[in-house]
Amino acid sequence: MTRIRRGASPFRLVVRRSRIHQRGVFAAAPIPARRRVIEYAGERITHEEAVERYLRLRKAGKKTSTYLFHVRRNVVVDGSVGGSGAEIINHSCRPNLITRRIRGRVYYFSRRLISAGEELTVDYRFAKNAERVRCRCGAPNCRGTINLKGR
Repeated sequence: MTRIRRGASPFRLVVRRSRIHQRGVFAAAPIPARRRVIEYAGERITHEEAVERYLRLRKAGKKTSTYLFHVRRNVVVDGSVGGSGAEIINHSCRPNLITRRIRGRVYYFSRRLISAGEELTVDYRFAKNAERVRCRCGAPNCRGTINLKGR
């Protein structure tokens, strides 16, 4: 079990094995509803650089996760470079966190009371026309994919 670095969150968070996907972030103590939990931090790059990094990984045949978060039209945060630990938070179709963009920064807020020991999750909301990624969240309302469904 690894702790999220001090200062990244006002709450005690730990990283450990997840039933959803590899590793996940878990609350070490209760987190009240509607509180800022953690900032999605990392290197700020252009959309073009983000595409290049993604294609480089794919071309190298690496089966690695990408930690790219689109903030604005041409601003992407790469959580794999100087990330806060938020990049390890897994997807769920019934998340306990919600994403908010505030003045060019990305934060995860608690949607409800999160119990100690509970895994933190957020809805990734991948584009419906992007490459399909199977969802393993296990939520009763699971849509079967991390991607948004078409209407």
